[in-house]
Amino acid sequence: MKIDSSKTDVDGHLKNGVLKECFKDGSVSCIGEFCNGEKVREWKYYLKNGLLKASGKYINGKMTGEWTWCRENGKLLQTGSFDEEKRVGRWRRYHANGSLYDEGEYANDKKIGEWRIYDTTGKLIKTTRHKSQMG
Repeated sequence: MKIDSSKTDVDGHLKNGVLKECFKDGSVSCIGEFCNGEKVREWKYYLKNGLLKASGKYINGKMTGEWTWCRENGKLLQTGSFDEEKRVGRWRRYHANGSLYDEGEYANDKKIGEWRIYDTTGKLIKTTRHKSQMG
């Protein structure tokens, strides 16, 4: 199912209040809130199996703050933060078995500093350095 990304309702008015969208089978695909046509506060997105797919906050329609994504089996896929839809701060991705896959920092949507990659047992297998981005 494609999630409705429009800012207006079927009557052409800016969306306000809680929105809940469902898959064809009636199960919830997402739930969140609009204010004057913009996504605000916490939003949750679900998989067809009912488990959480992603959750995080919006301010004025932009992904902001800590976000979490999960796999179809419910295990953690990745975590990271946004500042007006740009990746910032520490990001982590996880192997299917739940162990850490990689981690590093973002600034203004660009990888910076040292990034570490791990195997499925947690052993560090690679380190890469990214240049800091100015401005």
